[in-house]
Amino acid sequence: MKDFWNERYAEKDYVYGKAPNKYFKNKIGEIAPGKILFPAEGEGRNAVYASSKDWEVSAFDISEKGKEKALKLSEEEGVKIDYKVGRLPELGYKKEQFDVIALIFAHFSPEDKQNYIEEFKSLLKPDGVVIFEAFSKEQIDIQKENPQSGGPKNAEMLFSKEELQTIFGGYKFEEFEDRITELSEGKYHQGKAAVIRFVAKKPII
Repeated sequence: MKDFWNERYAEKDYVYGKAPNKYFKNKIGEIAPGKILFPAEGEGRNAVYASSKDWEVSAFDISEKGKEKALKLSEEEGVKIDYKVGRLPELGYKKEQFDVIALIFAHFSPEDKQNYIEEFKSLLKPDGVVIFEAFSKEQIDIQKENPQSGGPKNAEMLFSKEELQTIFGGYKFEEFEDRITELSEGKYHQGKAAVIRFVAKKPII
């Protein structure tokens, strides 16, 4: 996976564009700035946007090339982001460190997926927010008619509504969509796609 992403992000253009994800942009605008984490942040489009809106930004990815382009973009925009390269258990984030975790097309290997999500939940403060958009399991079929829509080809890396409701059991879902949409995000997220989007709050115990 690391080699795949390094090769993709080595392309000259920003392969998912420089503009933030539309769903993320809309939702982050409704929350007062604080500390935010971007897992699997790639070339940095969402992290850089959040920093421009006064968020204290942390991000990580397994790709060194992704980090290089993210830091280049942050320099172009005159903002700062803290960007680490590696696997989540190695990165030293602290329990209840973040006000928001933004999971925007953050797809992980089947062996990491469940553990990573549990760790993200522990990194989120009580009453903190998860902003989520990713491909649903329906994307496997949509890829066949529209390969440019993107997404993993391994169904275990994709999500279902039932799975996410179970994983985030106890969280308060402010909205939850499982829908077909039209993507327009750089070269590799184009056209018809199956996504799940939600905003959820961690319970105060």
